[in-house]
Amino acid sequence: ADGAAQRGALWQRVFQTQRYRIQVVDDLYGVELCGAIKNVVALACGFSDGLKYGSNTKAALLRIGLRELHRFIAHFFPSARADTMFESCGVADLITTCHAGRNRLCAEQFVLTGRTWDEIERDELNGQKLQGTLTCKEVHEILVKHKLTDRFPLLHHTWRVAFDNLPAAQLFDALT
Repeated sequence: ADGAAQRGALWQRVFQTQRYRIQVVDDLYGVELCGAIKNVVALACGFSDGLKYGSNTKAALLRIGLRELHRFIAHFFPSARADTMFESCGVADLITTCHAGRNRLCAEQFVLTGRTWDEIERDELNGQKLQGTLTCKEVHEILVKHKLTDRFPLLHHTWRVAFDNLPAAQLFDALT
């Protein structure tokens, strides 16, 4: 086995317990991109929560977000494995983050209070950093550069709500 596989097996032995399972995933791009883009989807879910929309709306956002996550990875990193999205770093982390993560919480506060992202981060996160907004900007820059905003309506319109004064309720007008 190569060094990465050996290190993965070591970390698995160190941290795995009866109640905490470790799955080593040999897909650097897939793992990293799932971990980043899920935070943008969580912003959209937080906007939905701030508007007091229900669980069916959140489920739709998760479905669309997962589809766009897969599309983004396949387009820009074709060597990434599609099955990575079904590991804990993919769909499981997406679900958890969109229901209980700090990006979802802060996006909800953004809608409810009208505070700036910096104010929300300072007031709500006890020193933690808000990653979804940074990722949202970076992903949007990539989509604009490659003229792909129309292929990623959730990612694009989440950016518009977060940074371009689109009312949160209009996020849903562009989604199918």
